[in-house]
Amino acid sequence: MSRIPLAGVIGAPVSHSRSPRLHGTWLRKYGVLGHYVPLHVEAGDLASVLRAMPQMGFVGANVTIPHKEAALVLADDVTERAKRIGAANTLSFHAGRIHADNTDGYGFMANLTQSAPDWRPDAGAALVLGAGGAARAVIVALQDAGVPQIRLANRTRDRAEDLAAEFGCSVQDWDQRAQGLQDLGLLVNTTALGMVGQSALEMPLDDLPAHALVTDIVYSPLETALLQSARARGLRAVDGLGMLLHQAVPGFERWFGTRPDVTHTLRDAVLA
Repeated sequence: MSRIPLAGVIGAPVSHSRSPRLHGTWLRKYGVLGHYVPLHVEAGDLASVLRAMPQMGFVGANVTIPHKEAALVLADDVTERAKRIGAANTLSFHAGRIHADNTDGYGFMANLTQSAPDWRPDAGAALVLGAGGAARAVIVALQDAGVPQIRLANRTRDRAEDLAAEFGCSVQDWDQRAQGLQDLGLLVNTTALGMVGQSALEMPLDDLPAHALVTDIVYSPLETALLQSARARGLRAVDGLGMLLHQAVPGFERWFGTRPDVTHTLRDAVLA
């Protein structure tokens, strides 16, 4: 008798993750025989846990903070986009080998496509706030989509300069982040500013053109002050929950053999 496939999310901590609720909703919706569980794994145990998981019936796992970079190093096979981003968030186990991918950029673009279908990558330059792992995934996705110019602004300028040098972007001083917005087609916040428990993101949007799109990868709260400001100006605004939902699609399909849909009902279930 074949095993019931298992998948899960690995992190430290992992109790905050919405992934079990997300994948559990899909498993029930599509009548898939399988399980998805949260796994708290400390950094020193990651390698041994990953090697043991296939023997325990696991077909794959999502990886969250602080293990995304380490998972990439431990993997036997790595996709090109995961290499470019420098981190893995989706693992699959096949024939004793660990396959690593990064679907964060895919999730980011799929969220924009679904939530703002009339936005075009060639509508103008993009300003990305932040220079961490999420910014890397967003930059790769925007470059692959054909955004003509990407600018970075980060509270620590050195980190922005390092990232810009790697990906061929330009750097804007954090204190001047609200300047030169007239030619933007997209503004993206990848920082934790605006998240519950964090300081607010102060970002005047007066100079953004009417066709610009504003998006925030933060989804707690769902409607950040940045998005509220954008809507108040009549600009299109996209919250960060869709990125979480869409990045999970490729993994679920690989592990359980069914490609799931991202719907309003799913959003409600994950937010419940």
